Amino acid sequence: MNKDIESKKNQNLNSSLVAINKFFEENNNEDLLHFVKELHNADIADLIQNLDESKRVQLINNIKDDFDPEILTYLNESLKEEVIEYLDIKKLASNASDLDVDDAVDVVEDLEESEQAKFLENVSAKERKLIQEGLNYPEDSAGRLMQRNFVSISDTWNVGDAIDYLRKETSKLPDDFYDIYLINTNNTISGIVPLGRLMSSNRNIDLKNIKNKETRIIKVLTDQEEVAYQFNKYAMVSAPVVDENNFIIGSITVDDVVDVIEEEREEDILKLGGVGQADIYDAVFDTTKLRFSWLLVNLLTAIAASIVIGFFQASIEKVVALAVLMPIVASMGGNAGTQTLTVAVRALATKELTPSNAIRIIAKETFVGGINGIIFAILVGLISSYWFSSPQLGIVIALAMILNLLVAGLAGTLIPITLNKLKIDPALASGVILTTITDVFGFLSFLGLASIFII
Repeated sequence: MNKDIESKKNQNLNSSLVAINKFFEENNNEDLLHFVKELHNADIADLIQNLDESKRVQLINNIKDDFDPEILTYLNESLKEEVIEYLDIKKLASNASDLDVDDAVDVVEDLEESEQAKFLENVSAKERKLIQEGLNYPEDSAGRLMQRNFVSISDTWNVGDAIDYLRKETSKLPDDFYDIYLINTNNTISGIVPLGRLMSSNRNIDLKNIKNKETRIIKVLTDQEEVAYQFNKYAMVSAPVVDENNFIIGSITVDDVVDVIEEEREEDILKLGGVGQADIYDAVFDTTKLRFSWLLVNLLTAIAASIVIGFFQASIEKVVALAVLMPIVASMGGNAGTQTLTVAVRALATKELTPSNAIRIIAKETFVGGINGIIFAILVGLISSYWFSSPQLGIVIALAMILNLLVAGLAGTLIPITLNKLKIDPALASGVILTTITDVFGFLSFLGLASIFII
């Protein structure tokens, strides 16, 4: 993010926190409510997340009668659950009348079953039906993302017919829409007309003549990551969602996809770090339990590397320099492999790495690892030779460095590709496998070569 934008964001948040704390000190609830009403819901969510627990509860209690459910959609998952505990579900439901269906589904899915029932009882029958339908779709599918309010008209109309319809049916139109979907006699989509193109065309032009060259539709069960990929690749601002019969049932807009892109990016970063979710607001016990399993796996891989070292205990006792230098080989291999791994995982996520170019990419990354291995082999070999006055030791560590960086480049691409083929998330499992391989092979190559040529 641009530093100036980030700085301005922090300044705005800090000034809001100062104002809120002042209202609390003065017990000025009236000005507090007025101040909060002027804020965007995303800014209110930021306030809630950055206040300490006691003041957070105080703020929620002050605004809960007019609490906009949309605020919940901007909150961290664990904090969202905490905030909901302080809200009146019946009142929350009555405040949800202006909420888009996709946002309403996002709110309801985080409620307990009893609270879900209470929420749905206090919304209109039409809203209840749409929310329940949304909840029936898989969590990360297009069905959860889509809005039910969209504009569709007959593909036999001309521009004038469409404009007259839009002017007449203003109460039925979405608050924001970018495209108009054309429907044929089979009640399926035959084209998409951008709103800007419609408004800039003469009234007597047929809509068929100004529709997009290609009609891109999204199946309701499509994974949200695939939806985001299509929006990004084809520069889409909206897309119709269709059911198994190709009947249009909703629309996804770019603002929903931006949230998905951010969510997927954050998820991949956390998984690469061995953290399943953003747990900054979780209780200590929950966070500890979440991270324990991953640390346990890392412990087992470290034990595996130690076992390899144990095989060469006698060699290390004879040449103490081996104990000093062997972490260098393993560390360089791990770092080089992580670089390759990061590129490969990103390329898989963006579909830049495919079966058709996989061999070329694997060869390239292995070659890059080999070149870096040679460069650092010369550097480390010379330093080691001078440090321990042993040219043989310099040659051994140089060879081990080349071999381990070659393996790092190869493993860094092969591991995520293989996991992806096995339907296992590469971001989650690649790191620990790579570290094990580069550590074990690094120690094995260095200590093995030393045992052969030095001892």
